Amino acid sequence: MATARKASRDERIPAHPDIGTIGLQQVLEALVDPVRRRIVGELYAAGQDLACGTIDLPVSKSTATHHFHVLREAGLIRQHYTGTSRMNALRRDEIEEAFPGLLDALIARHHPK
Repeated sequence: MATARKASRDERIPAHPDIGTIGLQQVLEALVDPVRRRIVGELYAAGQDLACGTIDLPVSKSTATHHFHVLREAGLIRQHYTGTSRMNALRRDEIEEAFPGLLDALIARHHPK
């Protein structure tokens, strides 16, 4: 029974692309949308994983789901479940290695302190 529960839980975790297969254009296209920049900014500022519902977005739940999907497919976030909450983590170290300075420049420009 425990194996069936683990398999079920693992099936809920979406696939994440290898950051080495992501091009700069795909990342920039994901970041062109202000809602997606807001999500990245919130994750950057939090410095920890956040549940989808804890990020205040000016869009419907289904539209927010789309934005999280685009960010995941662009390699910017990693999603996993904690209980019933879908958690989001900024792939900060991986992005910094692949695209040095990109996140810092984005945050400085769109989320000044």
